[in-house]
Formats: sequence, structure tokens, C-alpha cells
Amino acid sequence: MMCRWCDLAIIVPLHRGSNQPGENPCTRRTIDALLTFWYTIDCVLRVDWLLHTAAAIAVEQKEVTMRAQSFTAPVEYAGASVRVDFIRRTYQHLAWSVLGFIAVEALLLQWSGAQMLVRTMTRGYSWFIVLAAFMGISWLAEKWARSGASAQMQYAGLVLYVVAEAVIFLPLLYIAANFSSPNVIPTAGIVTALLFGGLTYIAFTTRRDFSFLGNILSLGGFVALGVIVASMLFGFSLGVFFAGLMVAYAGGAILYNTSNIMHQYRPDQHVAAALALFASVALLFWYVLQIVMSLASDD
Repeated sequence: MMCRWCDLAIIVPLHRGSNQPGENPCTRRTIDALLTFWYTIDCVLRVDWLLHTAAAIAVEQKEVTMRAQSFTAPVEYAGASVRVDFIRRTYQHLAWSVLGFIAVEALLLQWSGAQMLVRTMTRGYSWFIVLAAFMGISWLAEKWARSGASAQMQYAGLVLYVVAEAVIFLPLLYIAANFSSPNVIPTAGIVTALLFGGLTYIAFTTRRDFSFLGNILSLGGFVALGVIVASMLFGFSLGVFFAGLMVAYAGGAILYNTSNIMHQYRPDQHVAAALALFASVALLFWYVLQIVMSLASDD
């Protein structure tokens, strides 16, 4: 649910400018799909060790699934080794998701048809069609990532969501790359990483259960959506202040999802946990970038 609230908060402002653990081991098809995906990233970023890491991930997935098959309770009730392995794999998949997002976004920005696609996505009420499509894809991706049927479906959900996020970010990043200071995107990325690191440190060192934030974030999502719709109907600008509030909202989502990693997810749900975290980080980056762009334009 939190992923879909993050999706709404990301998309709409731009218009203005369990199941049982998997029982099937990783097949050759899984490994081939993973290797193909990582090879694509390797061609873009020229990082030779990506293929070796991808192969290791595919092999380790079988081991993790086998260890988790006999444990269906939340990971906080598992042994220390299971918890550590779950957290390690969750953040490993989050890192690969961010890397995949960067790779796909780089391809889109360098594509000769990027300008035309941006115009098509943002012209008139086309953005509402994009919104509907993205929300549907997000729902499907989250469902696949939470699937206990097979590792293939979980990875397919994560990859689908990363690609969808890259497409949704294209208009904003195209504007930032071509009509703003060349430092805004790196600056926003660094600020986002620092904020995410700080919030993650707080969640893990306090070990507090932030699940109570779920209802607050849901209510905040409704309020934010109402403000956004009102701004579109009555023609007022949300400005930097609203972006700052949404940065705080994204921070709460990161605390909430990080807490769920320690207390709510099952040991076999590291892909779903990575997807939830990635959605929160994307939301944070979206509004941090807007703030940085606004400050750069004032200079």
C-alpha cells in the first residue's frame, strides 16, 4: 500500500510543469533472465563485475529460499543468521535497483526520442493517462514482488517497477538535465543518499517499531493528494514549502519501511522489501530534486 501512496505523491505534481515461501528452486530460466538484465546494465556502465555478481545472486537465491521454506513467521522471530542474511540481501537488491534505475534513465535521456516522449507525457491531460498506467503497473509489480510462488515472479516485479519509475522520472530529469544547472542532479542524489543513510541509521540503532506510521502516512497521503488536486483546479503553485513537507513524508515512509524490514517481512520477502524501500527513496529523490532545482533557479 505504501508503494502506491509514494507513486501518487510522485506523479501528480508533474502535471503542473502470505503466502507460503517459494517451493520451486531457481531454474535455468531465472539465471538467464538475470544475466540478460545485468548484461544490459553492464553495456551501459561498463562494469565488468556486474555479471559475476548477478550469477552469485542467482545461486544464493536458491539457498535463501531453501532456508526460508521452514520459516513463515516475520523475520524478527527468526535466528540471528537468518535476520542478518535477510537484511543483507534486501539492501543488496535495493542497491541493484538504484543502479538499474540509473542505467535505464541514462538510456532514456540519451535516446533521440526523449524530447518527443516528454512532450507526449506532459501535454494536456496525457499525464492522467500516464498516472493510471503507472498505478496499474505499480500494483502489478508489488503483487509480483510479494508473490511466494516463485523467485522469477518476485524479480520480474522488481524489474518492472524500476523500469516504470525510470519512465515516470524522465520528464523531471529531462528538464533538470537540459534547462537547469548541471549540478542539480548530482546534488539531489547526494542529499537523498545522506538523508536515506541517516534515517536508516536511526531505524537500526533505535530498533523501534515504526509501524504506527502506517496510518499517519496513509492520512498524509490523502491530504497531500487533496492539496495537489486543489492546486491543479485553482491554479496555485505548491512551491518549495510543499516539496519540503513531501521530503518529510518520504522520510517517514523510509522509517516505516525500514522498520518493516526488521519486524514485519518474512525471510523470503527480501525482494518485496527492496521494492518498498526503492519506492520511498524514489519519492525522496523526486522532491529533493525539485527543491534543488528551485534553489538553483533563484541564484
